[in-house]
Amino acid sequence: MPEPTSGAAPRCVVLLPTYNERENLADIVPAILAAAPVDVIILDDNSPDGTGAIADQLAAGNPRIQVVHRAIKMGLGAAYLDGFARALDQGYDRIIEMDADFSHPPDRLAELIRHSEQADLVLGSRWVAGGGTRNWPWRRRFLSRGGSLYARTLLGVDIRDLTGGFKCFRREVLESLDLDAITSTGYAFQIEVTYRALKHGFRIIEMPIIFTEREEGTSKMSRRIFLEAVVAVPKLRLELRGRSGISEP
Repeated sequence: MPEPTSGAAPRCVVLLPTYNERENLADIVPAILAAAPVDVIILDDNSPDGTGAIADQLAAGNPRIQVVHRAIKMGLGAAYLDGFARALDQGYDRIIEMDADFSHPPDRLAELIRHSEQADLVLGSRWVAGGGTRNWPWRRRFLSRGGSLYARTLLGVDIRDLTGGFKCFRREVLESLDLDAITSTGYAFQIEVTYRALKHGFRIIEMPIIFTEREEGTSKMSRRIFLEAVVAVPKLRLELRGRSGISEP
């Protein structure tokens, strides 16, 4: 369990997977760097729209920004697993997941990190008191809330937002998980990583956020990603039986 921090501040990094995010990247990276004392690792899956070149321009001469050019589009989960390994290898103490399209609020980064002093994993949650969504159609809200309810019920946990992707891990969490065993992508990836952390006994809290629908670019949500989560959840329950708790900050 985490203890109060002392001495040097933790080294923090934001993992930013990208695929066709040229409209957002040049704005989101400076916003992240201004919001909190973090570095950024951009993980670009060979975007055909030139996102990788924009990433290189942002990183030129800025030691707080790294760019990883991945050869092909392999999905969100694969990008994050790559980023986890790099962040751990480079000695970061806090590893943060975040979307590149302003859906996750950069101005909440400092608070997300601060909560990690009392928890092993902090989730930016849409479905706790004070959280919510902005500019989402009702079908999208229904899928998200329904997906979290489905996973929460089958897995027997109390987390309200299992599919969210705005997260801060203490490095000890990722060091303890068998990352090679994780094969999910999309919604299922977020569910699986959080559930595995719970099964290892780590303390998780949910921090309310307002999730804003992207204004630029195209959503990566698809029917295949949703159906993957539907199938993955019962498989997870069979693999990792038991029940764990959750608390809010």
